[in-house]
Amino acid sequence: MMKNKLLNYLGTIFIGILLLGCQDLEQPGFSDFPYDGPVITLSSPMDSGVITSQEEMATVVIQFQIEDDLGIADVSVQIDNVEIVNISEFTNNRLLVVDDLTTEVSTGIHTLTITATDINDVVVMETAVFEKIDVPPYTPLFDGEQFYMAFEGDYLEAISGISATAVGNPGFTADAKVGTEAYEGAADSYLTFPTTGLLGAQFSASFWTKVNATPDRAGVLVIGPPDADNPDAQNNRTSGFRLFRENANGMQRYKLNVGNGTADSWFDGGAAADVDPTTNEWVHLAFTISESEVVVYINGEVVSQGSFSGIDWTGCDVLSIMSGAPRFSGWGHLSDSSYLDDLRLFNTALTQNEILAMVAQGDEIFKLGFNGNYTDRYSGEDCTEVGNPSFTGMAGAFEGSNAYLGATDSYLTFPTDGLLNEEFSAIFRYKVNAIPDRAGILVVGPQDTDNPDAQNNRTSGFRLFRENAGGMQRIKLNVGNGTGDNWFDGGAAADIDPNSSQWTQIAFTISGTEAVVYIDGQVVRQDAFAGVDWTDCNILSIMSGAPRFTGWGHLSDESAMDDLRIYKKALSQAEIQSML
Repeated sequence: MMKNKLLNYLGTIFIGILLLGCQDLEQPGFSDFPYDGPVITLSSPMDSGVITSQEEMATVVIQFQIEDDLGIADVSVQIDNVEIVNISEFTNNRLLVVDDLTTEVSTGIHTLTITATDINDVVVMETAVFEKIDVPPYTPLFDGEQFYMAFEGDYLEAISGISATAVGNPGFTADAKVGTEAYEGAADSYLTFPTTGLLGAQFSASFWTKVNATPDRAGVLVIGPPDADNPDAQNNRTSGFRLFRENANGMQRYKLNVGNGTADSWFDGGAAADVDPTTNEWVHLAFTISESEVVVYINGEVVSQGSFSGIDWTGCDVLSIMSGAPRFSGWGHLSDSSYLDDLRLFNTALTQNEILAMVAQGDEIFKLGFNGNYTDRYSGEDCTEVGNPSFTGMAGAFEGSNAYLGATDSYLTFPTDGLLNEEFSAIFRYKVNAIPDRAGILVVGPQDTDNPDAQNNRTSGFRLFRENAGGMQRIKLNVGNGTGDNWFDGGAAADIDPNSSQWTQIAFTISGTEAVVYIDGQVVRQDAFAGVDWTDCNILSIMSGAPRFTGWGHLSDESAMDDLRIYKKALSQAEIQSML
């Protein structure tokens, strides 16, 4: 008996020593440590995001979730310090999901503040500053375009002015292909849109995606009928279409299924339709449906093509974006966690050239249409006018209502912020006036401080210009590499007849390995090149060498120019020819 008491006593001492060893007596007890409080995850609007609208007031969709292990007591949502909703009753006070809260905001900068208080009175705040900007009514860029979603902080379809319905908790990413934001998928999340007015005998879709291979299969775009026999695993493929992706030995393979009214046809390109998810690159996808065939494209190249008798649209009243749900869930093709940008739908079967033009357009960063103004389509900024440039009027334009018409001592300048990259391309329409007999056309160059009145520093940037060559006008390109300059002079192949009344397409591309000059889609000069240097190149001059390239008399060009575009990549010849 005494032995047992002694053992109990020693055991108590031992446990006490262990406890003293484990606890720092300088620190408070476990119950006195501060609690972290609620965790707020905000997915929309994004901080520094932009919401665009054609109206003075725009709808902002507010989506967030709050988690708290102990319990949420109160949630307040404010816009610009004005409370728009307060939540104090919860079905589950440990998890609150809000995915359909909307409010109206005016043009300008706004601050969203979410304040969550838990049952221990711990308060946590999350804020996002976003801007609502006015945009002019959207004008379709391509023939037959009937649907366009830019995903610039909202799910607005620009042509109809109707917003898609968000299911679950999709969001936005600043890692955009075009513009500043793109769609970011999430589990059990997608968009739906009514198909009214979108369905016809011909149909095409075009978009950019950056694939996330988790989950390893997903729906991408689906317009299909309901499956009344399998409401929880729908898979009626007799009408509409289903574009989806699946794992293929580590790659993601894109497949298209189309219904003709009684059965379905498959357009599976096999390995040609595989996209490597590990490259983390944007990929362009498109498909076309006509009365006779279906074609699937990746980056403008055909990956699947086959005969088809024509699509049937019976029961196809819903477009699902970035999920197979609700109409194509039977094989597990649910929400896609990938990124999506620049989604367009058409009522025509696009040609490959049209699709290649869209691939190029995804890297377009500057565009002047010269339709009565000198405003860049992307930044909304106006060029600075020097002298008195003017417009041709509709009769003298290549397209639209006007083209640029040069004049003596007259040209445009534009800041190069955001325009200069490791790769660079420019393309435009040109109708030459041989008086004066030499002129600058496009110049991005550094100052020549040693020769301020006859500048000719060619160690960086580029100079595209023309000169008389036996009565013809010869197009030449000079590019600076940082220490010297390289010439790309096509000789007679680069000559334009000034007596012709036809518009000419001129383009040039610069990469890290070569520079190429094109006239009407044909190579007139191509040479190896180690890469352009942009030191001190802060001004783009349009239709003159001035002010940075005047030393050889390449001043204002009195020719006509239309449809000037600049790209952040070296366009391929196929892309350039697609714009002919």
